[in-house]
Amino acid sequence: MATTYEHDIVAWAKEQAYLLRSGQLSVLDIEHLAEEIEDVGKSEQRELASRMAILLSHLLKWQYQPERRGSSWQRTIKEQRKAVLRRLKNTPSLKVSINDTEWLEDAWGDAVSITIHETGMDCFSEVCPWTIANILSEDWLPDEKL
Repeated sequence: MATTYEHDIVAWAKEQAYLLRSGQLSVLDIEHLAEEIEDVGKSEQRELASRMAILLSHLLKWQYQPERRGSSWQRTIKEQRKAVLRRLKNTPSLKVSINDTEWLEDAWGDAVSITIHETGMDCFSEVCPWTIANILSEDWLPDEKL
């Protein structure tokens, strides 16, 4: 066994798992193992940010396009809220991200970009006008923009 990380990551991962389980620690690819472990955390953070951006985008569309509101948007809002809350429950350390102002600004920026692309509208606030509590509240929806 000597598959390199660069050659075949799947075969490499299986080999590394075998080496770990069999106690052959001296032959492990420590540097790449550490990178992969860090990437797991980054992947979870990206997933949370993606779900939040989709949720925020649909809340924006709900607020700014009341004439287009429908059950599809409601389902998406509900599903994304559940997905965000599930991520926070299963990975409690992500709660730090959700309460981080800079993280929310990034998610908001992504949501605004998505919404502009999907609607052609470009009238949104530069900062998220809603609290995390509202965004994740099961029954909360933004009021119509006047």
